[in-house]
Amino acid sequence: MPKSKRDRPGPPPSLSLFFFYYTLPFYAALFGIPFIQSINSIYLCVKNAVTLSKTRKKGREHKEAVVNAIREAAETYSWAYVFSFENMRNLKFKEFRDQLKSSSRFFLGSNKVMQVALGRSAADEVRSGIYQVSKLLHGNTGLCFTNLPKEEVERLFNEYEEYDFARTGSTATEKVELKEGPLEQFTHEMEPFLRKQGMPVRLNKAVVELLSDFVVCEEGKPLSPESARILRLLGIQMAKFRLHLICRWSPEDFELYIERPEDSDVESA
Repeated sequence: MPKSKRDRPGPPPSLSLFFFYYTLPFYAALFGIPFIQSINSIYLCVKNAVTLSKTRKKGREHKEAVVNAIREAAETYSWAYVFSFENMRNLKFKEFRDQLKSSSRFFLGSNKVMQVALGRSAADEVRSGIYQVSKLLHGNTGLCFTNLPKEEVERLFNEYEEYDFARTGSTATEKVELKEGPLEQFTHEMEPFLRKQGMPVRLNKAVVELLSDFVVCEEGKPLSPESARILRLLGIQMAKFRLHLICRWSPEDFELYIERPEDSDVESA
């Protein structure tokens, strides 16, 4: 009995490789693609397909883990706070978070994931009234679950303030100008680097000399990459890392620390 097409054996692997190897250069030349480039393209496509599939799976699992962790925290802790931040510095925030590790838990990341975890409406909220917290998770915000008294949390957030070097694009808080003359704070090895930052300098008897007055930055204007580098060399810190409380939730009450956002049904206590 003749075999069906499904049961018929395919060509031997060596024969398949033979056709692949000898026909690929023809099609590559036909479309103007170098042979080596075509081989690399196939390799990269296969490699990226595997990598992306793994990334998608890992990303989905990570989101589910975050959702579960937030829901567990909502059941475990007495209060939930939404806070905003300006000039985030990861290392300094980690220090602040570690300070409260025994009594609190923080979440930063995708606002949408945090909203889904808490519930976006009264119909799907995980705790009574906590959907109001979800509605305030927009922009640079995070969640803090804690058992600390309200007064202690407000004090810690309101008093927290850390200075750091400003980054490119940040707004200068003051005008910084260097006067003509020797710049003894810089070593002679730094003269080429300073010139690359646009500073009119030269070496004069192994001392860096500024040939004319130079404005590093203007107050209220964004910092260029060069300005940010020079300010760091000068040791001038213009960025202020701060945390601001937005709202507080507990099963018994809800409090806003800011004015009611527009187009929102969130109300202050």
